[in-house]
Amino acid sequence: MTETRRRWSGGAVQDRLRRLNLITTVPPLAFVGLLLLALNARTWWQVGLQVVALVAALATAERWTAGDYLRVARPSLAVTAVVWLVGALTDDTVAFYGVSIVGSFLVPPLRRHRLAALFGLAALVGVLGLPNVLVHPDHTGPRLVQYVAVPAIAVLISTAFMFATQRLFDLVAELEQSREREAELAVARERVRFASDLHDIQGHTLHVVKLKVALAEKLLDTDPRRAREELREVHTLVGDTIVQTRELAYAQRRLNLAAELENAKNLFEAAGIHVRLEREAEPDARVGELLGQVLRETTTNILRHAEARHVRITLGRRGIAIVNDGAGEPGPLGGLSALRHRLAENGGELEVSYEDGRFLTAVAFPAGAAR
Repeated sequence: MTETRRRWSGGAVQDRLRRLNLITTVPPLAFVGLLLLALNARTWWQVGLQVVALVAALATAERWTAGDYLRVARPSLAVTAVVWLVGALTDDTVAFYGVSIVGSFLVPPLRRHRLAALFGLAALVGVLGLPNVLVHPDHTGPRLVQYVAVPAIAVLISTAFMFATQRLFDLVAELEQSREREAELAVARERVRFASDLHDIQGHTLHVVKLKVALAEKLLDTDPRRAREELREVHTLVGDTIVQTRELAYAQRRLNLAAELENAKNLFEAAGIHVRLEREAEPDARVGELLGQVLRETTTNILRHAEARHVRITLGRRGIAIVNDGAGEPGPLGGLSALRHRLAENGGELEVSYEDGRFLTAVAFPAGAAR
């Protein structure tokens, strides 16, 4: 289950990164390409050339956001190079746009010789624009600038921008992975705390039982009455331990709400989740214990099952509300279902709702309940 959840979580992270890449990469490229087309295309022939190059560039950008661009980028580079060559021969000064964009996607992922590949690409674009100077020998200087220098520099600039963009998204991916690890660590800490509570309950009891049984054994012949008292105490102690263990297993052990609020805040912050705590009023003691149980269970659910970035906890005199984003379609309530019955017995009402990726867990006690 843990491995399956990790794979699902990793897939969700990749989906978010891809949407971010699509939004920040494809629309600006399309806008610039269409703007250049509108400002510079003078004939339908030039419109057709620039549209072909723009489509190839956008297809490469879209596949780059999916992490599967090489099989598209290589043929797109050939297509856009031909478009630039034809554009240079027909005096289309911006036909290099497509090849500069496609080439900029190919260089940053290279593991070796990236600088050589960058200048090689710039030289290729400059060479493809050189035929314009050869075909039109008039105004050689300005044409060298327009068809050789400017396109080569544009390739250098666009590729440098892609280097920065690639590094940015790598950092975002690393932060997401770090957040996943922090969330898993927070859940592991919660398990350790549960084990510690179980040890506190049973370890002490077993130690006392061992001592009392040993004492009863010694007193069996000399003081049978005292031995029976010791055994009765052992029986009572074991019964109490069974009850406490059951309460712990079903999240019914008495809790300190203030400690649970601090613990939840620390767990969420460790997992990279922003926490907003609003204290409208301090609840009654008995209500606070039940609210602490709900808060603990909800905290565990958010860390395990949501991709939360923000959590808001609102505490009132007779209730608590926890809202988190990043929630998927809710499944079985699990531990909350076990708490619902106990809350109802004490006059409380548990509300859970899901809407647009936001999950609400709320408990309210009417006036006079849980006294």
